[in-house]
Amino acid sequence: MALSLYMDVHIPSAVTEGLRRMGIDVLTSQEDGTREAQDDALLARATELGRILFSQDQDLLGIASVWQSKEKPFSGLVFAHQEGASIGRCIEDIELIALCCSEGEVANQVIFLPLD
Repeated sequence: MALSLYMDVHIPSAVTEGLRRMGIDVLTSQEDGTREAQDDALLARATELGRILFSQDQDLLGIASVWQSKEKPFSGLVFAHQEGASIGRCIEDIELIALCCSEGEVANQVIFLPLD
């Protein structure tokens, strides 16, 4: 079964739509009513829902690092620099992660895109 994703508010809708066309379960921050939530609240919400958070917000890297050092569990964070990967490449890489990884493999991890 594929992993589920939670999209940060700044993720282009084309990524969300592309993943949905691939059959990946995606929930956006906007759909969940967390559009104005702080970054740590987004990571907590994604974890509460059992979803991996996808973001291009560099502040989340610091938050995830703090959570890792404090051993505070989170479902996982997939991160792509805003200029680091095309929309198509993000869709391909996230689909691969969602289909090939288990919850245990991504839990408490930060995965950087593009995958190499």
